Amino acid sequence: MADPIPRILFIIPYFGSWPFWMPFFLESCRHNPDIDWLLFSDCGIPENTPPNVTIESMSFGDYCQHVSRRLEIDFAPKAAYKLCDIKPALGYIHADRLEGYDFWAFGDIDLVYGNLREYFTAERLAGYDLFSTHERRVAGHLCLMRNTKRKREVFMRIKSWRERFTDHEHHALDEGAFSRIFLWRKNFPKPLFNLVGKFNPWRRRSEFTECFSTPGGVIKWHDGTCDFPHRWHWRNGRLTNDRDGDRSFPYFHFVCWKRNEWSRLPETDPGQLQLLARELAWTIDATGFQRGDL
Repeated sequence: MADPIPRILFIIPYFGSWPFWMPFFLESCRHNPDIDWLLFSDCGIPENTPPNVTIESMSFGDYCQHVSRRLEIDFAPKAAYKLCDIKPALGYIHADRLEGYDFWAFGDIDLVYGNLREYFTAERLAGYDLFSTHERRVAGHLCLMRNTKRKREVFMRIKSWRERFTDHEHHALDEGAFSRIFLWRKNFPKPLFNLVGKFNPWRRRSEFTECFSTPGGVIKWHDGTCDFPHRWHWRNGRLTNDRDGDRSFPYFHFVCWKRNEWSRLPETDPGQLQLLARELAWTIDATGFQRGDL
């Protein structure tokens, strides 16, 4: 009898207002029907939310109180962006929601998914207990961890985590201090970096593989250049781009366009975006989202 496909739950708290690309994020979730998402938010329930996405409505204050109770700290940040610091603790905070799941994940919503199971195969997931889509750090926008007590509590190895969770500074703990638990001497040349990793038991059970999910950032493209794709194609759940032929990607993190070109775009009619997101093909570029070709 074949082993069952490992079950995965993404946990994402998000407060404020949904971004204009939310319909596209949700459609990319819909096309990964055997993976689940659990969002906590005060933004309301978007139209046409897929069945594998659960959005629990609560205020930011109520969510912070829940975090405080679970972690036995006074978590009262002034801004929701502070939630990035507690991403590594979300499995512990929401342990009661993980029953029946083999893996839990934290991540962001400024992205669209391709075929996640094509990348996170059962064989791949059997090999490690943590999966980061960056080679030299934990990817705050997508990190999977096995649903074990050891992995739910590993965030407690962050130095002074209680103090750093409860102050009002954004420390980027998800990609900084949390990464250092698993990666020692991350700026060493690759042979030395890999050698040092063999002596770290946390590293030996973790996979850090560059997925090239975030073009335009500090990480060069897979050919070592800064010649990044200019257009991404989402077709019925499969994600490619205008540079890499038929090569598919597990997701596209468009943070660079979001911060730069998209911040200057005129507001788009939400109804039109809803209709476009329901199409079986669309493209993403520096000007936003457009209808694509199958």
